[in-house]
Amino acid sequence: MKHISILVPESAVLAAVDDPRHMFTMVNNFMRDAGKQPLFKVELVGMTREVKLHDDRFTVHADRLLKEVKQTDLIFIPALAGKIELALEKNKDMIPWIIKQHENGAEVVSLCVGAFMLASTGLLNGKKCSTHWRSSNAFRQMFPEVNLVDDRIITEEDGLYSSGGANSYWNLLLYLVEKYTDRATAILAAKIFAIEIDRNSQSPFMMFNAQVKHNDEPVKKAQEFIEKNFEEKITVAQLASMVSIGRRNFERRFKKATSNTVVEYMQRVKIEAAKKNFETSRKNVNEVMYDVGYSDIKAFRTIFRKVTGLSPVEYRNKYNKAYIA
Repeated sequence: MKHISILVPESAVLAAVDDPRHMFTMVNNFMRDAGKQPLFKVELVGMTREVKLHDDRFTVHADRLLKEVKQTDLIFIPALAGKIELALEKNKDMIPWIIKQHENGAEVVSLCVGAFMLASTGLLNGKKCSTHWRSSNAFRQMFPEVNLVDDRIITEEDGLYSSGGANSYWNLLLYLVEKYTDRATAILAAKIFAIEIDRNSQSPFMMFNAQVKHNDEPVKKAQEFIEKNFEEKITVAQLASMVSIGRRNFERRFKKATSNTVVEYMQRVKIEAAKKNFETSRKNVNEVMYDVGYSDIKAFRTIFRKVTGLSPVEYRNKYNKAYIA
């Protein structure tokens, strides 16, 4: 029987504690209904017996204290609420335990912004990780050694798992169910919980969150110019000249400050404007393309799909109520 320890940190998001418990308890029920033995021992583990969450509105009763769990197989780190630095400080005593359990063979799963806590262990250094797209800039600043792939819903590397933002962690839960049982059980769970199985990208839900919390003023000036003139044809040389910096140095500083190359940044700003246009207007693809400064329909469609995971028409049909059946 696989031992699952779902951590209950202070400042945890209640749903991210209860949903994995619900999922794997339900799978045990599937096994019983089929005349088989349950596969998982699911426990809530805290630093105290009772953990108050969401401004003391809810109390979670831990099955075990952290110090009582000497060996486990799978650890869940739920999403954290509020100011992330404060949440990490409150729960710093969990970090050595997570590291020790992983060294002893346990796999570790972070849900949504629980990735910050997993990254705090150092176990993710040099490895891929996902988290909520809104937290990507803060994550990159705090953990530059981690390879953040913020468009992904699921990452898996060396027994460490992470999920994208918010409810996308249900897809990671299904992934783990299939891994530890079989495809048929995962499909049954997907149907019971009404989850779209095998969804692997959160790109359609992402909004471009420009990195502006830096102190490189020439780069900020270039960012502001791009955002105000995205419909124009802007070149890297033009921007470098505008801020009086050599091109190569400007490109290096821009990437360091924003985590994007200059070209990537311009593309993301243009595509974000196109997305908003598709969401709110009845313009066709060509009209929107010209509005955001593209003249090559093939290039526009290619970049749009790369950023959002959808074609322009698919995106419009998904988010513009005028086109929703």
